[in-house]
Amino acid sequence: MGKALSLSLCLSFLFLLYGCCSAQQQQQFWQSMQSQQQHRFRAKTQCQIQQLSAREPTLKFQSEAGFSEYWDTSSAEFECAGIEFVRHQVQPKGLVLPFYTNAPRLTFIVEGSGILGTVIPGCAETYESESGSSSRYSAREGEDVRRGDRHQKLRRFRRGDVIALPEGITTFVYNDGDAPLTYVSMLDIGNDNNQLDFKFRKFLLAGNPQSTESQKQGKEYRNMFYGFDEQLLADAFKTEPELMRRLQGKEDERGIIVRAEKMRMVLPEYESEEEHSQRRGRPYNGLEETFCSYKIKKNLDHPTSADLYNPRGGRISNVNSQSLPILNYLQLSAQRGILYKNAIVAPQWTTNAHSALYVTNGSARIQVVGTQGRSVFDGEVKEGQLLIVPQNFVVVKKASQNGFEWITFKTNDNAMNAQLAGRLSAIRAMPNEVLMNAFGISRDEARSLKFGREESTLFSPSQRDA
Repeated sequence: MGKALSLSLCLSFLFLLYGCCSAQQQQQFWQSMQSQQQHRFRAKTQCQIQQLSAREPTLKFQSEAGFSEYWDTSSAEFECAGIEFVRHQVQPKGLVLPFYTNAPRLTFIVEGSGILGTVIPGCAETYESESGSSSRYSAREGEDVRRGDRHQKLRRFRRGDVIALPEGITTFVYNDGDAPLTYVSMLDIGNDNNQLDFKFRKFLLAGNPQSTESQKQGKEYRNMFYGFDEQLLADAFKTEPELMRRLQGKEDERGIIVRAEKMRMVLPEYESEEEHSQRRGRPYNGLEETFCSYKIKKNLDHPTSADLYNPRGGRISNVNSQSLPILNYLQLSAQRGILYKNAIVAPQWTTNAHSALYVTNGSARIQVVGTQGRSVFDGEVKEGQLLIVPQNFVVVKKASQNGFEWITFKTNDNAMNAQLAGRLSAIRAMPNEVLMNAFGISRDEARSLKFGREESTLFSPSQRDA
């Protein structure tokens, strides 16, 4: 009996071990498949790049309390990267009306601060405000019920925040400050989560952009309530058809950013997720998150967020799926750079992603070399301009006398860079003999190539610029 019991326990343990290994292998397999599927759509795009340009927005749509600007996506680099780009400016007390999109997006707050609302399907209403005298409703005949306002989480954001937003969730933005709010967004239409076509589509839940955006685009563009029968909507909401007509916004001329003078939204005092975790007495690791409570933003402007720092060169901060787990789902990441005057970022290429570089301040000379060693861009890039750099194209940046600040969005959740120069470069890692024979140079010249720069990525100005 004892031997049989021991044999049974051993077999049970082996089956359990096999099951755990199988589960782990299955998880790795499905993660690999998901990663391949995420980029299946992007792999179909064409990347015949002969020339790159530093581009500014070409379409501007005015609303009551701000404006929206879009980049022309007909150029080859937009098709190659599978992205679209948009910039919004919201005046104080301006409300960006609720909408959702067909593609995941990353947003960077260039100037100002405000409140972001997200509505994630299936998630609970975790915020509640006290009801006032106007909140009395008669639920049944003879019954008086006091109802408070309940809604999903509100988040305060500020300059320097990167915000990750999945496709299909409803969002709205409110500028409750005293200064204009400016933010830019990259929309990853090449992501496989976009099951429509290779275009950015916005689905509005309020307003009537027919008098602004849609007229200039030559097509009808209404909110999602507009296309429904009024009586059917009234039955669905259990209310009057007249209210449904107001939701359809047929007479609304305010655009997609409206003035909301009397709007009051109460939310907890601002603090970052890291600060909240420290206050609770344990470090933040992301393991406790569910989809409904995902951390969706990270600030990259504070000096303590820097991943790379050179007191004479500048600093670079990154956000990827290691520091913001939701980016694993979006398959996106971002890099914030601040370069001091005449400083240089080492010549480098991104091994697994396209890059969309937007200039937030200052200017720089940027040169990009692409396929077959051709220079595809060499010029000054200044504030407000966008430069798309395809995967594996080598780029070098040198700041002007006024310095250079930028945000780069990348189409991989863990984008990796490789360098040509500096302490961590491909040249530094090669034996002297390889360099001597590859370039036809002497041993001293090979050593000069390898050890001329002891800095890793951010280079201080050369002596002639100092």
